[in-house]
Amino acid sequence: MAWVYILQNRRKKYYIGITEFIPEQRLSRHNKGYVVSTRKGYPWHIVYVESASNMKSARVCERQIKSWKSGNAFKKLLSQNSGIV
Repeated sequence: MAWVYILQNRRKKYYIGITEFIPEQRLSRHNKGYVVSTRKGYPWHIVYVESASNMKSARVCERQIKSWKSGNAFKKLLSQNSGIV
């Protein structure tokens, strides 16, 4: 199983990623500074999680969400799913 997740920091910046770890374990790695892309922006918290059957389908979903980033579809995704985590 794989996961697509969106993190947000206190400056309202977003990070979109995929993992085979449980999302909370991956969040811990982000907040400990182990992930170069998110090292400077922590603390992060999870605002969206979606499961996928494998990493290939998770990557497709991740790319779709990244294509929406900062757009209306991205905002709609977050607003529809606020409170799921």
